[in-house]
Amino acid sequence: DPAKKTSETPKVSHVSHHHVAPTLSISDSALKFTHILYNLSPGELYEQAIKYEHGSFITASGALATLSGAKTGRSPRDKRVVRDETTEDELWWGKGSPNIEMDEHTFLVNRERAVDYLNNLDKVFVNDQFLNWDPEHRIKVRIVSARAYHSLFMHNMCIRPTPEELENFGTPDFTIYNAGRFPCNRYTHYMTSSTSIDLNLARREMVILGTQYAGEMKKGLFSVMHYLMPMRQILSLHSGCNMGKDGDVALFFGLSGTGKTTLSTDHNRYLIGDDEHCWSDNGVSNIEGGCYAKCIDLSREKEPDIWNAIKFGTVLENVVFDEHNREVDYTDKSVTENTRAAYPIEYIPNAKIPCVGPHPKNVILLACDAFGVLPPVSKLTLAQTMYHFISGYTALVAGTEEGIKEPQATFSACFGAAFIMLHPTKYAAMLAEKMQKHGATGWLVNTGWSGGSYGSGNRIKLPYTRKIIDAIHSGSLLDANYTKTEVFGLEIPTEVEGVPSEILQPKNTWSDKKAYNDTLLKLAGLFKKNFAVFLDYKIGKDNKLTEEIAAAGPNI
Repeated sequence: DPAKKTSETPKVSHVSHHHVAPTLSISDSALKFTHILYNLSPGELYEQAIKYEHGSFITASGALATLSGAKTGRSPRDKRVVRDETTEDELWWGKGSPNIEMDEHTFLVNRERAVDYLNNLDKVFVNDQFLNWDPEHRIKVRIVSARAYHSLFMHNMCIRPTPEELENFGTPDFTIYNAGRFPCNRYTHYMTSSTSIDLNLARREMVILGTQYAGEMKKGLFSVMHYLMPMRQILSLHSGCNMGKDGDVALFFGLSGTGKTTLSTDHNRYLIGDDEHCWSDNGVSNIEGGCYAKCIDLSREKEPDIWNAIKFGTVLENVVFDEHNREVDYTDKSVTENTRAAYPIEYIPNAKIPCVGPHPKNVILLACDAFGVLPPVSKLTLAQTMYHFISGYTALVAGTEEGIKEPQATFSACFGAAFIMLHPTKYAAMLAEKMQKHGATGWLVNTGWSGGSYGSGNRIKLPYTRKIIDAIHSGSLLDANYTKTEVFGLEIPTEVEGVPSEILQPKNTWSDKKAYNDTLLKLAGLFKKNFAVFLDYKIGKDNKLTEEIAAAGPNI
């Protein structure tokens, strides 16, 4: 209880017959013991899960299969942030922002509800762990949860302390109270369902009610890092990151389906991390201690590293397996399409431990352009890098089953709009400043369609994209000859080793040139419409920077 200062001494009242009846000013819950299961090992957590948690099984490969209950994905509309004197001015609020506000009082009501629930249990799991592999900027986190599944998930996803570090852990910098098995009260102010994920940055606490999906803890902490790190002039990034044998580091940004995981996993390079990173004066560092990989349609041939990482210690979420031999069917989406595996990063053979590296040489923005008008690769100016970083574009293909398949443009600021806390232009300005200072080059790589939009053109072959990425890593693409495209003003190379030159200029691949121009202008219009939300935010002296970024977009 945060309000209680000292324990009061029991009062004794005298009654007749000289009997002494002690009246203890003590709550009912204080008469009940809750066992604290502190930083249990994976083996101990397996035993707890299998014994006490319905739906927990050991699969044929040794991983622990678990069920997350009714929620099989994040609930972004139920995630709230306390708006107080500090966050009022610092955070991004209003149109386009992922931050839904709540007040301090409501947070405390939900916190009380979560803590009361946890106190009423026979046992709770407590994990003390770290975020950020850079020892200078490490954050201590404590996770209090009711399920062995949650404890093992966070054991894998956060950085695991040594026994000595645990001995001297001290007070955590941030605490999660995960009472996800228990709903919030829908009649509480601000609540819109029985689920609530609440962040209080002043108290450095997070409360989870009404969802058992473990990804809420991972991404909740990522949101916290998007606040804490920029306060230290460190850029937090939703990106993959790898390093060549010569120490050249590349960052990969991209929304779901763009090939971020596939392209950042490269057997000729070391993996620093697959999802969350920091860029400080010391270089880059992974925020996490594990990977959270999608499992739908997973195969040993296509993704051997992920396949082989699914072994003892790994958490498998919401997968379906054979009742007898426990072999997992990764094609089965009857529980959810969002099946996942959470495993320690050491399970990836070419992971770089500790997960830190020097300053990046290349910043690669990936887009799966289903409209088929963006070039397979283009070199960006700093302003263009900021523009495309803020836009965070990809195109999803709607209705792949039947009828007309019209591409849907999707924009997610900084390639992770659901997790950013400050205005996107603040992250973009920090990115440009770091790129300029350390001489990094920005690239826009289209892993989508060529020769027409989805339905008429073809997906750019993965081996071609890999050749492009190789040329970026080796530095040979910097020496190429470039031509400028119309409308988007992108610099495209005239040749890339191992890639047919005719596909480098999208216009060449379309037989119908009018359709190409119409589609190009349509996409440019979508970019402009999306970017209009950010124009009212002034950055730089005399708003010069905002204007400069906007000017780097398409001209129509």
